[in-house]
Amino acid sequence: MIFAGVGSALSAGIFFAFSTFVMQALGRQTPSSGIATMQSINITVINPWFMAAFFGPAVVSLVLAIATLKQWNQPGAFYILAGALLYVVGTIGVTILGNIPLNDALAVVNPDSAEGATLWVKYLSNWTFWNHVRTIAAFFAAALFTLSLI
Repeated sequence: MIFAGVGSALSAGIFFAFSTFVMQALGRQTPSSGIATMQSINITVINPWFMAAFFGPAVVSLVLAIATLKQWNQPGAFYILAGALLYVVGTIGVTILGNIPLNDALAVVNPDSAEGATLWVKYLSNWTFWNHVRTIAAFFAAALFTLSLI
């Protein structure tokens, strides 16, 4: 439970940073510079530390959800199940269905092209929107896991 809560909070913090200043800073750069930087971020983020921090809470959330459904009468069961579903759907699901397709489109564009500049404007807006969703989901998942301990 503690790992799920702390892991969700860690994800929320990472997403919060991107939502509140990283994407704004990238948006202030020239399109070619912003694209190249985000392409680099999207490559660098694929590392064991981040993957463990991001997917670890999802695995624990799934285990907790299954265990909670089997013992629904335990104290905090609703909070555990709600936190688990919120993390899995709101962070992992949104990442897979929202952010990754945008990252994939950005990965193949030439940062110095007109196509890149056009894509960049849409990317900044759409990616940041989905990141806000992930931030909120991870934050509330962490809060729900914490409430389940009270």
